Amino acid sequence: MAVAILGAVAGTTLYPKKALQRPNHKTAKNLIHQPLTVLHFFGKRTTGNGYLYRTLMITPMYFLGMVWNPDKTLIEIGSFGIRYYSLMWLLAFLSGYYIMKRIFKRENQPQERLDSLFVYTLVATLLGARLGEVFFYSWDSYKDNLWEIFLPFKLDPFEFTGFAGLASHGAAIGIIIAMYLYKRKYRDLKVSWILDRIVIPVAFGGIFIRIGNFINSEIVGKVVSSDFSLGVKFIQRDISEGRAMRITGEENPKKAYDLIEHDPGLLQYLNEVPARHPVQLYEASGYVLVFLILWWVYWKTEKRKQPWFIFGLFLVQLWSVRFVMEFFKASQDGFGDGDNGVLSTGQWLSIPFILVGLYLLFRNRNVTQKV
Repeated sequence: MAVAILGAVAGTTLYPKKALQRPNHKTAKNLIHQPLTVLHFFGKRTTGNGYLYRTLMITPMYFLGMVWNPDKTLIEIGSFGIRYYSLMWLLAFLSGYYIMKRIFKRENQPQERLDSLFVYTLVATLLGARLGEVFFYSWDSYKDNLWEIFLPFKLDPFEFTGFAGLASHGAAIGIIIAMYLYKRKYRDLKVSWILDRIVIPVAFGGIFIRIGNFINSEIVGKVVSSDFSLGVKFIQRDISEGRAMRITGEENPKKAYDLIEHDPGLLQYLNEVPARHPVQLYEASGYVLVFLILWWVYWKTEKRKQPWFIFGLFLVQLWSVRFVMEFFKASQDGFGDGDNGVLSTGQWLSIPFILVGLYLLFRNRNVTQKV
């Protein structure tokens, strides 16, 4: 159901699998344009091949093969555009602020402290995630152009990229450091108290970030067989923009991808795109469970009074989810490579967090804390 809704929001279409496998173009065309149950959504958009409807498939996903070719832009004004990925980050921070507001109200903490905490968390998350991407995964790309780490464009050659490349392990380290700095501003608070509470909205925000990764066709899963019921064809990931434009003769990458997706005469190129695990959605689902457990522990048990317990529980749960999900992900490079029988970079980085979390869960079990 979540995948169907995402398809509607991002403007993609779900098709019966046979349409992607039959070599007969006429038969394929008939199948493609007769989806099982369709609800027209958000009107229509124009491509080089005529009018195409943004559709919401409400048929269960296991009857479907999915081609993921979203329109990544939410709003476009001239050459300026706001992407759905940016919207996901905005939702992550706004929802986090709301969750912490409820927690602060319960703990009788003043609003000004919440506003300050929000700024610390925002800066730490973005800066830490960016530096994590650079040092854990992409150092070779940045070591000769250090200024590009903090710029939304490449210098040689000049290309506007936005702040592409963010790593969750770096964000986690950044947030932990920021909470120590925040505690120095409010000396009556304890670091354990802050971290035991901030991880609840962090877990919730992670859901939106992984959905954003899915919309962006990034951090994709490993290749699966064509008959795998949850397989997704990430057309924008496995066919480069340049190749898509060469295949179709289009000068606009989005129109080129749309033609490959919808034109029966180009079905051979669509069939070349492998089906993959939608691992971003697997991980987002895992974070839903992590959040619900943390939320229940905080609101329904006395464990919130045990210093470091909720923070330790967060570390064990979230990074265990990440560790398991790495088995389904395509290699992200970095210093590890799961495809060659070695743990991936993400798994190596997750192990210390899990071990620290286990230690925190079982230390000082009879101690309670006050603000």
